[in-house]
Amino acid sequence: MAVPARTCGASRPGPARTALPWPGRGPRPGPGARRPPSGPPRPLLLLLPPLLLLPLCAAPGASAYSFPQQHTMQHWARRLEQEIDGVMRIFGGVQQLREIYKDNRNLFEVQENEPQKLVEKVAGDIESLLDRKVQALKRLADAAENFQKAHRWQDNIKEEDILYYDAKADAELDDPESEDVERGSKASTLRLDFVEDSNFKNKVNYSYTAVQIPTDIYKGSTVILNELNWTEALENVFIENRRQDPTLLWQVFGSATGVTRYYPATPWRAPKKIDLYDVRRRPWYIQGASSPKDMVIIVDVSGSVSGLTLKLMKTSVCEMLDTLSDDDYVNVASFNEKAQPVSCFTHLVQANVRNKKVFKEAVQGMVAKGTTGYKAGFEYAFDQLQNSNITRANCNKMIMMFTDGGEDRVQDVFEKYNWPNRTVRVFTFSVGQHNYDVTPLQWMACANKGYYFEIPSIGAIRINTQEYLDVLGRPMVLAGKEAKQVQWTNVYEDALGLGLVVTGTLPVFNLTQDGPGEKKNQLILGVMGIDVALNDIKRLTPNYTLGANGYVFAIDLNGYVLLHPNLKPQTTNFREPVTLDFLDAELEDENKEEIRRSMIDGNKGHKQIRTLVKSLDERYVDEVMRNYTWVPIRSTNYSLGLVLPPYSTFYLQANLSDQILQVKYFEFLLPSSFESEGHVFIAPREYCKDLNASDNNTEFLKNFIELMEKVTPDSKQCNNFLLHNLILDTGITQQLVERVWRDQDLNTYSLLAVFAATDGGITRVFPNKAADDWTENPEPFNASFYRRSLDNHGYVFKPPHQDALLRPLELENDTVGILVSTAVELSLGGRTLRPAVVGVKLDLEAWAEKFKVLASNRTHQDQPQKQCGPSSHCEMDCEVNNEDLLCVLIDDGGFLVLSNQNHQWDQVGRFFSEVDANLMLALYNNSFYTRKESYDYQAACAPQPPGNLGAAPRGVFVPTIADFLNLAWWTSAAAWSLFQQLLYGLIYHSWFQADPAEAEGNPEARESSCVMKQTQYYFGSVNASYNAIIDCGNCSRLFHAQRLTNTNLLFVVAEKPLCSQCEGGRLLQKETHSQRTARSSVNWCRDRDTGEARISALTTTRRKIPQTAAAELPSRRRWASWSPCSCCSSWACLLGRSPKSTPTPRAASERPLLPLPRPPRLSPAPPPPHPALEPHFLPHRRT
Repeated sequence: MAVPARTCGASRPGPARTALPWPGRGPRPGPGARRPPSGPPRPLLLLLPPLLLLPLCAAPGASAYSFPQQHTMQHWARRLEQEIDGVMRIFGGVQQLREIYKDNRNLFEVQENEPQKLVEKVAGDIESLLDRKVQALKRLADAAENFQKAHRWQDNIKEEDILYYDAKADAELDDPESEDVERGSKASTLRLDFVEDSNFKNKVNYSYTAVQIPTDIYKGSTVILNELNWTEALENVFIENRRQDPTLLWQVFGSATGVTRYYPATPWRAPKKIDLYDVRRRPWYIQGASSPKDMVIIVDVSGSVSGLTLKLMKTSVCEMLDTLSDDDYVNVASFNEKAQPVSCFTHLVQANVRNKKVFKEAVQGMVAKGTTGYKAGFEYAFDQLQNSNITRANCNKMIMMFTDGGEDRVQDVFEKYNWPNRTVRVFTFSVGQHNYDVTPLQWMACANKGYYFEIPSIGAIRINTQEYLDVLGRPMVLAGKEAKQVQWTNVYEDALGLGLVVTGTLPVFNLTQDGPGEKKNQLILGVMGIDVALNDIKRLTPNYTLGANGYVFAIDLNGYVLLHPNLKPQTTNFREPVTLDFLDAELEDENKEEIRRSMIDGNKGHKQIRTLVKSLDERYVDEVMRNYTWVPIRSTNYSLGLVLPPYSTFYLQANLSDQILQVKYFEFLLPSSFESEGHVFIAPREYCKDLNASDNNTEFLKNFIELMEKVTPDSKQCNNFLLHNLILDTGITQQLVERVWRDQDLNTYSLLAVFAATDGGITRVFPNKAADDWTENPEPFNASFYRRSLDNHGYVFKPPHQDALLRPLELENDTVGILVSTAVELSLGGRTLRPAVVGVKLDLEAWAEKFKVLASNRTHQDQPQKQCGPSSHCEMDCEVNNEDLLCVLIDDGGFLVLSNQNHQWDQVGRFFSEVDANLMLALYNNSFYTRKESYDYQAACAPQPPGNLGAAPRGVFVPTIADFLNLAWWTSAAAWSLFQQLLYGLIYHSWFQADPAEAEGNPEARESSCVMKQTQYYFGSVNASYNAIIDCGNCSRLFHAQRLTNTNLLFVVAEKPLCSQCEGGRLLQKETHSQRTARSSVNWCRDRDTGEARISALTTTRRKIPQTAAAELPSRRRWASWSPCSCCSSWACLLGRSPKSTPTPRAASERPLLPLPRPPRLSPAPPPPHPALEPHFLPHRRT
């Protein structure tokens, strides 16, 4: 019985709501069918049997037509499948290309990728590369310690006594406002000549070192001049290191005084505004100069803290957070009468980049009110540090308190939590200019082995928030050689232009003594570092033998990737490391979590898994098989992994020993052959050392041809594997033109082009004129169609990419096409591989017309349309009834490919929910599609305007008239606070606001890293064909959906919506800003609690190694688990042993030692020691 069309607005009879399956159709979704997690109410979807589909509406003029029967639509689907398969068999040339490969079997060999051998070889090569840098580091550190020990301090040293190259000299000479220009201090600065060096991507001078001194440090101070004096001797060691290893890049010594001396010399890359670079705040310096720490920052937000003081506190906390690395754990709380965390974190979390952003955002919302309660703040901090149920560093423990002053010393709290062992250091910061007694703050620091600092203005923040690192370096100095181990940093952006690098670091200790018979100073002189560019490590990995979807990756002990094809930060900030977790670089699943944990633990392993992978254009998700193999890289913090699809187990290696054949095939690369043989794009690979790269493929091909006229493919300066495979594939694809394409009329089947792409790097497009509209990547390994075709069986359709925010496609000159591609699978001697992809480019407009004919009651285009009179009933089809019937082809990502609606042709390539939201939601609810949500942690977003969150109205003290009339009030702290707020708010307001001019010229001000939420759709579990109804109350809508076999298409036939009641929720596919960013820490934490985000748990696996198992791990793993620290009661983490078997060192080992003279601080000297304190608890104040 035919299903009549419905009348809009007519009520449906009761029996029609009963849902029964159709004969021969798959089961309808049950209660467990997939549903979106959130969104507006969804329409009820009912599967209706033909006998119960009563007349619903009869559209005017359409009474003679009914909705097509299921067998009719299945017949249309078969016709579409046959048409696609026929075109691909004739023009694709899959079978013919197989025969061509077999005919040329003598020109290549089939090689095997052995995963275990490959990863072990690459791991060994990386180990050798890094070991050479380690040896250079040790030579530098030993030399620096000896030079400083032999140096004699000079109190009367002058600037003219020191001759050095000031890296910032040229920039400061160009700046008329520079203080050094006014002082005329450039007399001691060398003038150097530089030469361009491609390895450094910079102009360098190999005969000298360069010196960089932070802007806020006076270059003429005695401390700086003495530092320049003894570090000058490092120049010869730098030069000798480069002589022994010419591949060395930047060699750097970062001094604890802020001086940076690096080799080779190059001018400093100064920003347009103030240069805030300070080596002591660089990630590599922080990691090398201190040991892991647990830190709780408590901030006084009582009513007296308002205006400028509160702003200074907020800035100070942010600067303090910048001194922490991924080895540290932190929490931030505010207190007045009560203490509470400023963010959603209720315990210590890892101080990674994302967590610190949460804290920084939350700190800006602090409001001053209430009274000061030190007891509440310290009790909260000690409870945080004593919580043993969470992952933490469990090494140095410290409390940082920022306040404007108070009278309470909270001695009872220290007696309860910290005395007599004093395992927690307390650092106190007096912020702002006030008249409070600071003696209690000094006492608290002295009594708990800490420091006391004053921050009266914004200029004192940077120096005073980083000085505590000197204290944490003392246990390393006391441990001596046992603590001097090379550490490798996270990936970060080099400040001198090398790009992404990792740095090997080694601390440099002060070996001088205060006097004869005295102990050595417990100070770190600085950190020695040597950079290794990621590109140098990548060169050690196999590039093109693994195929388009095979790759090598490496992770560190925190699970952050060192190497990965998806490590592509959109914006880099040299102040922050690039931290991308392995599970964020790929689509996460349980198997990958297990692999990650095994790699962090230093194990070997191999596992084949079924997993999801995202396409290069991030529009599609494919379910694929992958083989993972991994091994540790000995003597380093890294583990190496290899990922191979099953079809990449074997690969082709050309063997073109016949030079005549080489010349013959090479001629098909010449532009003169393109008219007859089709246009050739060659992959922009490093075929030879002297080949000039270019982003323009025509220019690159020209450079390649010019070079090949000078050298042969067997030249030593060329990659013979790449060249031979390129030339071989040039000849093979030319034979495909000769056997298949040249004699075919593409217009007969409405084709714009045919093409073939190969592993060897050739993309041949025929005819030549079609290359003008070819927009795919000339590197096949970076082309989405190529990689997806290898991972999918059958024909893969790829409509033109179109964003909803852009204008519709312009159908002019028939240039808009749809790519259809498929992989060529070879079986040679029982070995299967896929060395090429072939395909066609369909003319969109012509195939849209053909689609209507194939989905109609006509057998061919010339047959007249069937007319249906008012007295007879006919089934609707996609051609005659296109005003009432919607027929579309949608690909596996949910993007529109073809439609019978002419007005939708310019919407081809859009997500179908943007075309018909109601129908797309129905397909999703019926399990034709499955949704996958993921997050891009490397995205770049426009900066958010700064909020005026200095102090909310409730936090500002408003005096009454009685106060003004009271003389005593004018001498009170409240009066001073109000005056300070008004005065400094006017004078120093610009310090806390972004400079518009700077924002325009500074890329970092324009963009910042953020997290973007991505949603992809892929085919669900439903493979059957069935009809359904979208029930929207008074208006219903029939639809039919069926997968087309051997393609990635879904054929959908539906009634056109005539009623607004059917407008339901809309599925989103476009990338959106995620609430996992610091913009909303509450949502961030909610995601974390529900398991959607890994803020600290997944980045701390190495911390979970049991102490009893530490001795069983390799030596590098024991060190990673028990890093050097200043635990007052245990040296176990220094020596890599369990603390149970380690004696407690005497506290006297940390008695105060006289450091090198430093510039005076802004704060006064501390008071005399408290009578109850032992002498070794004196604060170490440098004057």
